[in-house]
Amino acid sequence: MKQIIVLAAASLALSTPAFAQDEAEQPFDVTQSAAWFNLQQAALASAQPADGWYILDGGVRFRRIAGDGTGPAPTVRDIVQVHYTGKLTNGEVFDSSEDGDPVTFPLSRLIRAWQVAIPYMGVGDRIEIIVPADMGYGPRGAGPIPPAATLFFEIELIDIMIAP
Repeated sequence: MKQIIVLAAASLALSTPAFAQDEAEQPFDVTQSAAWFNLQQAALASAQPADGWYILDGGVRFRRIAGDGTGPAPTVRDIVQVHYTGKLTNGEVFDSSEDGDPVTFPLSRLIRAWQVAIPYMGVGDRIEIIVPADMGYGPRGAGPIPPAATLFFEIELIDIMIAP
């Protein structure tokens, strides 16, 4: 049976907004900045249990926004078809499938946070996750994703295909 651990409110003493509005305007080099790291950690800490957030393995924050998790659920060995939108802590969208067709991925080849969170979904569910940097793209970043970035995703599980 899968377990979801409720975040302890005492451990989330920071009450900063999930999206730091002026983050993109900061003149610092994110790869060398304590201020950048603090913004990323504050975004993680903003996920409050009172708002329906849970913590999964590796510190991934999880919140179901549609569905009840009772439909067929994938395993990491499966191929998933999803719609998703990925954002940085400043709200900037770095990738999305929402304006096109759903995308299909082998779940085992996606970032670790998706491998942890998507098996908690049933087909038709929609979730939000907040991804700590080490469960996403880590200290190197990737493309438009800066190093050590906390990421926000909204994911809808459309279908599951068994890998050959």
